[in-house]
Amino acid sequence: MRLSRPSAPAIVLALLCAMYFMYFVDRASLSTAAPLIKADLKISNTELGLAFSAFAIPYALFQLIGGWIGDKLGPRLTLAICCAIVSISTMLTGAVTGIGSLFALRLALGFGEGAGFPTATRAMASWTPQGSWGFAQGIVHSFARIGNAVTPLVVAGLLSFSTWRGSFAILGAMSLLWLVAWVWYFRDDPREHPSMTTAVLETLPVRAAGAARKIPWLRLARHVLPVTMVDFCYGWTLWLFLTWIPAFFFENYHQNLGASALFSGGVLLAGVIGDTVGGVWSDRLLRKTGSLTIARRSVIVTGFLGAFVFLIPVVLIHNLTVAAVCLALAFFFAELIVGPIWSVPMDIAPRYAGTASGMMNFGFGVAGLISPSSFGYLVDRTGSWVAPFIASICLLLLGAVLALRLRPDRPFVEDPEAVVVH
Repeated sequence: MRLSRPSAPAIVLALLCAMYFMYFVDRASLSTAAPLIKADLKISNTELGLAFSAFAIPYALFQLIGGWIGDKLGPRLTLAICCAIVSISTMLTGAVTGIGSLFALRLALGFGEGAGFPTATRAMASWTPQGSWGFAQGIVHSFARIGNAVTPLVVAGLLSFSTWRGSFAILGAMSLLWLVAWVWYFRDDPREHPSMTTAVLETLPVRAAGAARKIPWLRLARHVLPVTMVDFCYGWTLWLFLTWIPAFFFENYHQNLGASALFSGGVLLAGVIGDTVGGVWSDRLLRKTGSLTIARRSVIVTGFLGAFVFLIPVVLIHNLTVAAVCLALAFFFAELIVGPIWSVPMDIAPRYAGTASGMMNFGFGVAGLISPSSFGYLVDRTGSWVAPFIASICLLLLGAVLALRLRPDRPFVEDPEAVVVH
């Protein structure tokens, strides 16, 4: 029995999955190595939290600028530049000498990754059928969470034969392989790809292929603002998981680095399942009901409420097993949000998918400016991990309420004079 060759859109989606995986490994590696880095550089949790937050400063800014750049220059060139910055900054992290250089390189990493996800969304808007947008967003973010889940184990493995400095050099060098594959295979316009067939091309959204000459920033921002606010509430809790969970098991439950990596990997692995389930569930609801509002909003609200419920025992009960299980369940529900929420900018503004998704993810970036540093400060100030979790619980409930106001069924009406007709 002959196996059919994967279509060009499937290969492009696989490349984007690899990018999301790589980006999150490079980003989360600092969290796993944090106890060693903190001891070697002699820095506090507050300073470490500032280093975590440094990433989010340019990351938040480039959600806006990077999405626009991706719409203007195209995903092929934009993502190649982004990957080069991510690779170099990751390698150089192994050479830091103090909090200053660590802060600077986390800034550089934020610049590289900031434009990546909005631009990837722009690529998906051209290369994925609209009925599969939820799945596409869910699966690429699943690979991001796989990156989160395996990073503690990967870094722990690298540390078994190398120093923490050497592990960053290895991870950064591996990222360069993706850059070569992306530039070689991807084309901004699916019609220009040598492997594209007419049958496959007919399934792709024609309206997303056109280029925007002028972006109506203010009108588009007002249209996207509700989803930006929801994304902030989601992002606050995600940053908690991405930056502090390994240290939580290490310090609050006195686990060694290997055990902390295993517990953290288990928690983050639950997010992989949540990402995939959320995207598939949203697409199925869309096919069944024909309603974008039901398909996106109901999954997002369920995710917020489920995460809210399962974070409460983490605060009330000091037990390693309870914490590990409830954190995993909370992360599963939180990640149900990802596929549908990233589909909303594609639903309402497919021609400006890069810019619109960047505007949405600006909320996530702002949360990243505040959440990691606030978490570290509160742990140092109170000597307890309870207060930061309470903040996340409150924002999860707020996110559920705000999500009820989302209207993905109301498309952004663009100015006909601002569009080039192809």
